[in-house]
Amino acid sequence: MYDVIIVGAGVTGCAIARELSRYKLNTCVLEKCNDVGMGTSKANSAIVHAGEDPIPGTLKAKLNVKGNAMYEELSKELDFNFKRNGSFVLCFDEKDMGNLIKLKEQGEKNGVPNMKILNRQQALEMEPNLSEFVVAALYLPTGGITCPFEVTVAFAENAYTNGVEFKLNTEVKNITKLKDRYLLETNNGELECKMVINAAGLFADDLNNMVSKNKIKITPRKGEYCLFDKVVGNLATRTLFQLPTALGKGVLVTPTVDGNLLIGPDAEDIEDKNDLTTKQEALDYILDRAKISVNEVPRGQIITSFCGLRARGNTGDFIIGEAEDAENFINAAAIESPGLSSAPAIGEMVGKIVVDKLSPEKNENFNPVRKGIKKFANLSNEERKKLIKENPSYGKIICRCETVTEAEIVDAIRRPLGARDLDGIKRRVRAGAGRCQAGFCTSRVVDILCRELDKIPNEITKFGSESNLLIGGKNKENI
Repeated sequence: MYDVIIVGAGVTGCAIARELSRYKLNTCVLEKCNDVGMGTSKANSAIVHAGEDPIPGTLKAKLNVKGNAMYEELSKELDFNFKRNGSFVLCFDEKDMGNLIKLKEQGEKNGVPNMKILNRQQALEMEPNLSEFVVAALYLPTGGITCPFEVTVAFAENAYTNGVEFKLNTEVKNITKLKDRYLLETNNGELECKMVINAAGLFADDLNNMVSKNKIKITPRKGEYCLFDKVVGNLATRTLFQLPTALGKGVLVTPTVDGNLLIGPDAEDIEDKNDLTTKQEALDYILDRAKISVNEVPRGQIITSFCGLRARGNTGDFIIGEAEDAENFINAAAIESPGLSSAPAIGEMVGKIVVDKLSPEKNENFNPVRKGIKKFANLSNEERKKLIKENPSYGKIICRCETVTEAEIVDAIRRPLGARDLDGIKRRVRAGAGRCQAGFCTSRVVDILCRELDKIPNEITKFGSESNLLIGGKNKENI
């Protein structure tokens, strides 16, 4: 029997897992997909918000600001990419200046430091590509950008190496509260634990409602994005938000930590929690709205579009804590924006709940440090030469767009909770994330996956499940 089972291996679940690995707890993470970070965590704005937007006094406000302040140190400990690039909230009408001032005051109540209102000229000096419509901006220097894939994988790997067990491809079908424990029925059999932590994202309401009369309702909110080539990645150096008006919150324009440009999202409440389709009218909308923020939206440099689903709850706030009528069932539910920003603080908050209830001893062997995959593209020529001398596989470029080597892909497969499919490789080392969107490197990555996992090509998938790329041969002899 486990002490704790965490359901869901998104950034929230993995942050909690890493926090619990500080203690002598028999902890297990269940994830229905074949990799971590496969839900909301893989498709979002990748923004570490400063914290001006949430309503003061809410969990969103408290955990956003706290989580933001934790990112710098965490990025060093866990070796993931984070940049405190700052953000602007843009005002387009002098009549709305009162709302910009109110937003600053709200940020001050939330504890956001060093905010400043800039006039048009001051804003242009910092962001020369702002549109003619911008009259002022709220500058938030603590805003940041990161890679949500890297963050989630980093939390997960560190939790795993500190003793947390992960069961992938394991979907919870039912939860039953027994006298002193919980029984979880999964597609891979039954599991028991003293405590359940519900970090199931879009499906957190299903789990809560299995054991509690206090029902939760999660509504998927779809947001669509356009990603642009790195040649236009410097169109904005800071994240550019639009001041919310009667017409809505607008869309953002932001650089990514990998040097691309990202525009989006829109917001559409839907019913289907698996609907990740994109629509031309939605993409046209976000591109048109972005023109209010910046002078030019270079449509010809779009390399891909995608959408993500946010887990919008029915309370307007994060739902974190023990269900009132289900002892030791802990919700970390309705974690929509600013969920990525808040994840480290959510991990601490839920960790404290667990420690207060189970009183575990500290894990004296806990190691907070995780070393990420060496990124060949980011190294100097001297560093590259040294690596190639040590391991000739660093001299074999597999993905030319992103300068990803064979050694990096092998590392992504062999390391803890390693990649098992094309998208898993893409999330960890960016092979296939560049201008050609895997047009040239797919076959070579498939070959490496086959070699490392002892599989044949028709067994390799894009993202697990039934996403096989090839059909045909039954064994290695007839491929």
